[in-house]
Amino acid sequence: MARNFFVVLMTCAFSTAVFADIPRMANGKPNLNGVWQVLNSANYGLEPHSARASMALVPGPLGPVPDKKVVAMGAVGAVPAGLGVVVGGKIPYMPEARRKQRENQQNWLTADPEIKCYLPGIPRATYMPFPFQIHQSLSATVFTYEYAGAVRNLIFDRYTEAPIDSWMGQSNASWDGDTLVVAVTGFNDRTWFDRAGNHHTDALKVTEKYTLKNEYILEYEATIEDSNVFTKPWTIRMPIYKRVGADAQLQQFKCVQFVEEMMYGDLRKDVVKQGN
Repeated sequence: MARNFFVVLMTCAFSTAVFADIPRMANGKPNLNGVWQVLNSANYGLEPHSARASMALVPGPLGPVPDKKVVAMGAVGAVPAGLGVVVGGKIPYMPEARRKQRENQQNWLTADPEIKCYLPGIPRATYMPFPFQIHQSLSATVFTYEYAGAVRNLIFDRYTEAPIDSWMGQSNASWDGDTLVVAVTGFNDRTWFDRAGNHHTDALKVTEKYTLKNEYILEYEATIEDSNVFTKPWTIRMPIYKRVGADAQLQQFKCVQFVEEMMYGDLRKDVVKQGN
């Protein structure tokens, strides 16, 4: 009996020590302030994938082949291998929605919203190859993203419906113990989950969980629901790492001006020709 009590006491002491080993705000909530970034290939594809020559695959005589326009980009247009971040490995698409994903992938060079500098949406903003910053105070929490200057404000204490569908959705937040839970709804249907063409409709709901494991590692989990596209909810999970040193700050990548020629160059040339 005494031995069992000792084991329980030591277990509780250990758990308390680990529990206390994270930075906290004055109100006792985990302190998530900082600049964070993933170190994975999820933006290339959420599902497990091998390295391949092109982000766009088009129909060939014996199956899909790399798009020659993307292959011409060399290593920049190629895909690095990834173990995937989907719990269970596969996204549970309905058959027609899986065909749409493959069609999106074929048209990656012109169809991916990332290429056009559109806002990335949630959860993609989290694992793009750019850092993001969490600004947390006792009264407000705001996420800012280096890519395209995206931003979102977390709404606590009351559930608020989105007044209009948008790229980044509406984020209603609460604390479940030491885990920040964010329910995001009110999306439009124009964002992708990655460069592989994984997609959704405006019925999308994303439930995010942010759990601080220690001062430098944040565990991220997002459960994705869209009954128009998927047969059941599915979850992605990954660690996010805190930046330290001089580069623990966001730079500017407001990329709209960088895509004007790609999106509107032909129109400007037509105007010039008509003027002549």
